[in-house]
Amino acid sequence: MTDDIRIEPHEGWHKLVLNRPDRLNAVDAGMLTRLIGAIDAAEQDQSVRALLLTGEGRGFCAGQDLGPDVTPGPDGPPDLEALAGTYHHEVVRRIRASRLPVVCAVNGVAAGAGTGFALACDIVLAAKSARFMQAFVKIGLVPDTGASFFLTHTVGEARARALAMLGDAISADQAADWGMIWKVVEDGALQAEAEQMTARLAQGPTAALGSMKRLFAVAGANSLNAQLDLEARLQGDAGRSADFAEGVRAFQQKRAPVFRGQ
Repeated sequence: MTDDIRIEPHEGWHKLVLNRPDRLNAVDAGMLTRLIGAIDAAEQDQSVRALLLTGEGRGFCAGQDLGPDVTPGPDGPPDLEALAGTYHHEVVRRIRASRLPVVCAVNGVAAGAGTGFALACDIVLAAKSARFMQAFVKIGLVPDTGASFFLTHTVGEARARALAMLGDAISADQAADWGMIWKVVEDGALQAEAEQMTARLAQGPTAALGSMKRLFAVAGANSLNAQLDLEARLQGDAGRSADFAEGVRAFQQKRAPVFRGQ
């Protein structure tokens, strides 16, 4: 059995580790299938209330492994549409649609699909030594794994175009300055800070956090009126939750709330 996706269970949350350090955690179809399975298992386990995604070794994810999945052969070119749609994009869809808040700790290079996986997450921390790059142009491909969407929405069209067309790397500090990520952390402190943040989210009002994800997912496309209507509907759902009742009681009693994710 391969362990290229390592699952580390913690109380209330799981740490998912891309574990192919000899290849800078470059992914292939089998590895992505296992990552999708790990996300699905956490989604179905009501004791899991948050996820942390990171990489083993000195890289977060160098993108797609340029091996058999993508190598042109005697029978013609590889089916990259199927590879992207069936594997890379399903990871993005799972993360974005999840009821769980997902933290990403970018511990090194995030290239190509690696950038897309990171930006699909809800909160991204990066080691100071981390680098982000759109490497697709270097092999004659276009951005996938949501990169064209995420970059346009986070850094703006001008920067997104230049990142994709030039393929240059940017530092973690620059990514933070541009609004791509939440925070830069010293290398030695990254995993501890990311774990603390994930544990904090796991103790939060899980249903409300999931509804926040739904709000932000459509905010860029909705009109103001449509977004206001959705906010009202989801606020009504939140107001019927046990966590809301606990939050109000805790406020009135001047104590910290104990949310159960219900």
